[in-house]
Amino acid sequence: MKTYELMVIVKPNIDSEETDKVLDKISENISELGGKVVNTEKTGRKKLAYEVKGFRDGFFATIKLELEPSQVAKFTRQLSLNEAVLRTMFLELAKA
Repeated sequence: MKTYELMVIVKPNIDSEETDKVLDKISENISELGGKVVNTEKTGRKKLAYEVKGFRDGFFATIKLELEPSQVAKFTRQLSLNEAVLRTMFLELAKA
């Protein structure tokens, strides 16, 4: 398994309880694909540099996870289908 970092921006028009449900669903998707969530860091609501899908701000969270490289395409597809997610950045972490 490789280690990855996912930064996700969730739409700001949903409440914090719904935001937690979105992050839980992402964690659940990782587990279903045989991966493991190492940690989740909620950064909070921040202003965006430019408008994304009609929004000027969003709720930021960073998830460090382990996942088989063969499952990455499926996982990124699931993320793109999640309507509560504005934008994602998915990176492979280098081994130290």
